[in-house]
Amino acid sequence: MSIPAQTSLRPSSFRSRVTRTLASRNVLRARRTDAAAVGLEDDTVEVTPLGMLDPFGGAAGTRAAVLELALRESSWTIERILAERAVEPLFQPIVELRDLHPVGVEALARGPVGSPLWRARELFAAAESAGRLADLDTLCAERALETAAAFDVPLLFVNAEPAVVDLPLSERLHHLMANAPFRMVLEYTERALSTHPAALLQLAAAVQSHGHCLALDDVGADPMSLAFLPLLEPEVVKLDLQLLRDPHAPRTVELVAAVNAVAEQTGATIVAEGIETPQDLANARALGAHWGQGLLFGGPAPLPGQTFTPAPGALRSSRPGHHLPAGTPFEAAARRGRSRPATAELFAAHLEHVLRRAGDDAVVLARCTDADTARSWLPSLTHLAERAAFVGLVAPLHPASVGPGVRFALGGNAPVEECALVVVAPRYTAAVCGRNSAPVMEFAHTEDRTLVTEMARIILQQLPR
Repeated sequence: MSIPAQTSLRPSSFRSRVTRTLASRNVLRARRTDAAAVGLEDDTVEVTPLGMLDPFGGAAGTRAAVLELALRESSWTIERILAERAVEPLFQPIVELRDLHPVGVEALARGPVGSPLWRARELFAAAESAGRLADLDTLCAERALETAAAFDVPLLFVNAEPAVVDLPLSERLHHLMANAPFRMVLEYTERALSTHPAALLQLAAAVQSHGHCLALDDVGADPMSLAFLPLLEPEVVKLDLQLLRDPHAPRTVELVAAVNAVAEQTGATIVAEGIETPQDLANARALGAHWGQGLLFGGPAPLPGQTFTPAPGALRSSRPGHHLPAGTPFEAAARRGRSRPATAELFAAHLEHVLRRAGDDAVVLARCTDADTARSWLPSLTHLAERAAFVGLVAPLHPASVGPGVRFALGGNAPVEECALVVVAPRYTAAVCGRNSAPVMEFAHTEDRTLVTEMARIILQQLPR
């Protein structure tokens, strides 16, 4: 079951983003406490306390030094904020782009007003420096759900911090999700995908078990997000704001076509971020976005008593268990009646065919239960890792024998030899798997997207968290 060596194959928070704010237009008219902090002027903006002005305009080292000095003169520390739960989220509206009615909000964390840790960037930087990033991330999520529960909010978007996505959710957070009067949409970025893919599947399963949803953020900013999109199948896809600025560029057209194809296949809702002008709004609609978010509709603010447009069924229903399928890749194919007799030569020919079509935007996952077979696959997988978006291997090998760029997990030997190679990309999905139970060898070659992504998740959840 070896891959031909000549096959040419290159790897190519709950955290708030710091968002500029402007006075609300059209949809949500609310107080602004952020605008002065970024030097914007508007007659509805309140006077901003001196402690909220941004002193961090220079290089990263200068910003860190200024923040450290400011913290010395402040009574607020990250430990005190955590102890007193002193996080007050602001909320930015998300609107339906046909009629501009609000359908939900995104929570954006803020620390104590007037303190050096009021803004999210400084707040999370201080938590990371103190080794309390996970604690702050959890607190921000809890406070977002607690605050939104007092308002008539149908959808609450909450950001996941990639650096701590591999840690378990708190009991408090599980309780809030189980009893929330709205659906929560957990946002994550490509950083979580590439650093903790298995943990992200676990987190997705936990969120979906409570009836909530997933969103992939900043799609288009990094090839990794597009590569994992068909594999994770989020309910919401949020386009990177730079796509709005250059909608006619070849790269934008290619990315948006891939995103729309996945949305059509999976029923995902597309959200355009960074809508600041009427032209941005026109671009967002042209790109195929269903919903939008940005300063044109309002910046981060306390939740007012606004009315949201009822949107039952607007987001796809949750699918508990979807992200953690059981069994082996071959068993998944056999359950669908896809297995058939084969020879080793035929199996190798199908492997070569699939590998030739694995492009730069592909996630490539392999699993072998036999050490000799796995070793024969290593040269091709290592070569492929130089250009593909992600390459992973589960096999009974010594970690030192696995080449650079290949994410590896130790797999045990099995009484029956099985192997599988799965390729998942926005425009191409395929899998080849085999079982060698002498004297009979069976294999399956499928390009059924639903089956291929199931097989990929089986392998992906075995990789290190």
